[in-house]
Amino acid sequence: ERSQLKMDFTNDSLGWILMARQRKAGHVGACAMEKKTLSKPMKEILTRLEEFEYIKTCIFKEKVILEEPVEKWPLCDCLISFHSTGFPLEKSISYANLRKPLVINNLESQFVIQDRREVYRILSSEGIDLPRFAVLDRTLPPEQLDFEEQDDSVIVNGVVFNKPFVEKPVDAEDHNIIIYYPASAGGGSQRLFRKIGSRSSVYSPESNVRRTGSYIYEDFMATDGTDVKVYTVGPDYAHAEARKSPALDGKVERNSEGKEVRYPVILSNKEKLIARKVCMAFNQTVCGFDLLRANGRSCVCDVNGFSFVKNSRKYYDDCSNILGNMILRELAPTLHIPWTIPFQLDDPPIVPTTVGKMMELRCVVAVVRHGDRTPKQKMKLGS
Repeated sequence: ERSQLKMDFTNDSLGWILMARQRKAGHVGACAMEKKTLSKPMKEILTRLEEFEYIKTCIFKEKVILEEPVEKWPLCDCLISFHSTGFPLEKSISYANLRKPLVINNLESQFVIQDRREVYRILSSEGIDLPRFAVLDRTLPPEQLDFEEQDDSVIVNGVVFNKPFVEKPVDAEDHNIIIYYPASAGGGSQRLFRKIGSRSSVYSPESNVRRTGSYIYEDFMATDGTDVKVYTVGPDYAHAEARKSPALDGKVERNSEGKEVRYPVILSNKEKLIARKVCMAFNQTVCGFDLLRANGRSCVCDVNGFSFVKNSRKYYDDCSNILGNMILRELAPTLHIPWTIPFQLDDPPIVPTTVGKMMELRCVVAVVRHGDRTPKQKMKLGS
């Protein structure tokens, strides 16, 4: 009997140990539309997160998100959730309030990002450089509107914008942005839109602004023909790429694989500070925004919220490493995960190659001195 009792006790202990081991993992849930969660960038990030010993990932099915109550959504300790067309952001907020997971990108702030007026207000309050702008809100009574259109300018709330200027819908989901040109440059307008095939904009002879809807009017900033796309992962990391500006000729520049051509960009110290401010101001750990470089200024012209770099192994490695350590740092105490903060300063730069993982040569430092010497202006006399 004592032997039987001992056996039962041992079995119970093993059960508890197995349960504990199963629990010693932070479960990360990806909750977004399938077009996003099944995309290559998301797969690359989630695959790398799975390489952490104490992290498990799962993707919420779109059918569950759209049709099931939040009480039936999968359980998770950490939630990666972000808005896109058709996504029920309110349900995602209800889920977060119910289950209390660690939320990577603040959900309530994603409503703010959908309104360009609020985006510009927050950017201004944070002291982030913007193009000069004014808001025409046609939801106000007509007697409160202060708007006048002239041949080569518009006056919005007493602020004069001479052509070329930009007209943006206040709805950030509306990408039908128009640049109006002065008569001296031939007039007309360039109409920007979401990429369709190899087009991102088209020229129109129409020179008059739109008469319905609410818009932001701002100065057109003449760049070097490129837009800078910045991607943050937390306040201390920013990856930047440049692409051909859609305002040029509207033709998307693509490589042999059909991908839009991007050029690497090194951010200045001021631009890195801007990236930090944007990330923190909108409470979006993973956040993309657009930067315009013109006349020595770096101005933010759009904040996109959750955005991944499309094709960069270096970014995927960095992003997953930062997110993984961030998640474990927050979850380890409550889930009793035996994890310690890695000291990364001394970590060797290991990169994957065709022959396995090897150390990466980051730079070569050389001290070079020229070999010429100035002849001395001396006269030697023999005794």
